[in-house]
Amino acid sequence: MYPCPSNVGVALMRLPPIAPQDLTAEQCPLYDDMKAGINAKYNLFTTMRADGAIVGPWNAWLHEPTVGAAIWNTTKAMTRFAIVSDRVRQIVILVVGAHFDAGYELYAHGAVARKCGLSDQFVSTVVSGSRPEGMVDDEGVAYDVAHVLSAGRRLPEDTYRRAIELFGQRGINELIYLVGHYCFVSVTLNGFDIPVPAE
Repeated sequence: MYPCPSNVGVALMRLPPIAPQDLTAEQCPLYDDMKAGINAKYNLFTTMRADGAIVGPWNAWLHEPTVGAAIWNTTKAMTRFAIVSDRVRQIVILVVGAHFDAGYELYAHGAVARKCGLSDQFVSTVVSGSRPEGMVDDEGVAYDVAHVLSAGRRLPEDTYRRAIELFGQRGINELIYLVGHYCFVSVTLNGFDIPVPAE
């Protein structure tokens, strides 16, 4: 995890990060669970300030712990429900983030995508809203699924059937749920104007 000074982004954020000593009794269990999950999974990008305050979409969810806990549980469920490859998952997430121009999502999952072997050029192309050339079948179909659904359109029957051929029923289920979940993440980031860390 990269260091993040305690004052980074505070003035810009509509929902300022909450330092651990300022958490309410209702927020504390969610903070502890999110911190453990974030630390176990995300070490390629900044998720926390130096004082322990969580940033990114998790901070927004922490401000409303009743709703936030439900969203966090969905996030954990999506992590456990991993049928498709990590590369395919990251393509889907980047397509959604690009559609919404969700800066923190693109920053974070751009780093994860590169670790999964996607090139800088590939990531930049997706982030720009364009379809990369040279994708293998499963990557291309995943891109198409995410592109159609994130734009709010019905998934064409031929794309749906091709996805079942490549990923199976549970795989296409995962792709659809991933798009829906990261649409929610993107709206959270954009609604609260959550900034990308300074580094």
